[in-house]
Amino acid sequence: MKQLFFLMGLLLTLGAAPATQPEYHIYGGNTHSHTAYTWSHGDQWEKPAKGDKGGLEHDENGAQRPPKDRKLKPDWQTLQGPPAEHFKLAKEHGYDFYITTDHSQEADLQPPSPTNEKWLDTKKAALDATDSNFVAIAGYEHSENNGPNGTGHLNVINSDEYLNALAPGVDLQKLYTWLKTAKPNGDGPIVVSFNHPGVHQYNDWAYRDDEITDIITMLEVINSNNRIHYDAFVAALDHGWKVSPVCGNDNHGFWGITHHTSRTFMLATEKTKAAILDAMKHRRTYASLDGNIQCRYSVNGQIMGSTLDRPEELKFDISIRDPDTTKAKDKITKIDIVTDGGKVAETYDVSSPDYAVEWKPVIHDTASKYFFVRVWNAGGGDAPGADAKKPIAWLAPVWTGR
Repeated sequence: MKQLFFLMGLLLTLGAAPATQPEYHIYGGNTHSHTAYTWSHGDQWEKPAKGDKGGLEHDENGAQRPPKDRKLKPDWQTLQGPPAEHFKLAKEHGYDFYITTDHSQEADLQPPSPTNEKWLDTKKAALDATDSNFVAIAGYEHSENNGPNGTGHLNVINSDEYLNALAPGVDLQKLYTWLKTAKPNGDGPIVVSFNHPGVHQYNDWAYRDDEITDIITMLEVINSNNRIHYDAFVAALDHGWKVSPVCGNDNHGFWGITHHTSRTFMLATEKTKAAILDAMKHRRTYASLDGNIQCRYSVNGQIMGSTLDRPEELKFDISIRDPDTTKAKDKITKIDIVTDGGKVAETYDVSSPDYAVEWKPVIHDTASKYFFVRVWNAGGGDAPGADAKKPIAWLAPVWTGR
C-alpha cells in the first residue's frame, strides 16, 4: 500500500511539472508584396513625365485605375506578373514564406467577392506553390487613404474574403468590425499588420479593444527594404496595441524579390502555413536589415511575444547569432532592452564583437507594460544606406500583463 501511495504521489508531482516550451525554428520571408493584380501602379509602368504628378484615379465605387496617359514599359512582363510568378521566384531565391497583398481597391478586384476571378487565382496560386520547403499565403492590403475616421494601410492576411478600402462607408472602424467576424482562408487564423505607419496614423491609434488587439498583431518596422518606422512602433505599443515587428518589402514587381535583403523572421514550430500564421498570431516575429541573422529570447521561460503575469523580476535569456562568420560586418556589437516610451532599460555593449552573443540580464520592475530587444552589428545590415550606428533588428516585445 505504501508503494502505491508513493507511485501516486510521484505521478502527481510529475503531472504538476511545467510543460516544456515547443521547439521553434526560424524562418525568413516577406509579408507585403504586390503582383500584377495591383495594376494601377508598379514596376511595369513608365515614370510619369516631368511635371506630371501621376495621380491614380478611382471612381465613385472606389475602383482604382492608372491614369489614361500612363504608359506600359515594353518589357513589362519581365518586371511584373501574377501571384504564381511571384511565389515561383520567391521560392527560387530561398524565401521560406512569401505573402501577396494586392490593393483591394484595384479595378480587377471589383466588386469585392469571394468568387472574384483574380481573388480566386491568388488563393489558388498560394495553395499550389506551398510545399514542404516553401509557404505561400494570400492576403490583401486594405489601403484606407480617405478617412474620415482615420487613414492608414493594413495587410489582412489569410482572409477568405476582402473589403474595398476606398468604397463608400468603409473606414477603419468598419474594417475592425468586419475583421471580428471574417472567416479565414483554410488553415490558420486571419492576422493583420499595420503597414508603413506614421506616429499618429490610424486616427492616432484609435478604436482599439481586446478583440481587435488579438487580430492586429504585427507592425512594419521596416518597409521597402530600408525605411524604418520605429517611432510609430513605440507609439502603437504605448497606445496599448500588442504588435510585433515585421519587414514588409512592399515590392510592386519582381525586382524586390531578388534585390531586397531585409526580412521578416518567424519563430514557428514547422514550415507549414498553419505554423507560420500561428507565429504571426502569437507575435513570435522580428524584423531585420540583415538577411539571415538568427534572434530569439525568452523572459522567465516565456518566449518573445508572450504576455507574462505581472512579474516583478524579469529574467532575460537572449541569443543572437549570425551564420556569416566570414563577414566582419556581421559581428554583433550591441543589444538593447527597451521599455515603455522607447526608454532603454538595459544595454549590453559587446566588448569583443562576435557572431554569437548570449546575454542573460535580470531586470527588477513593477510598473512597465512591455519590453523588447534591439540588435546592432558592425556593418549596419545588408540594405542600402547601412549605418553601424543604428540598430539592424527589432524583436517582438514581451508584455508584463500590467
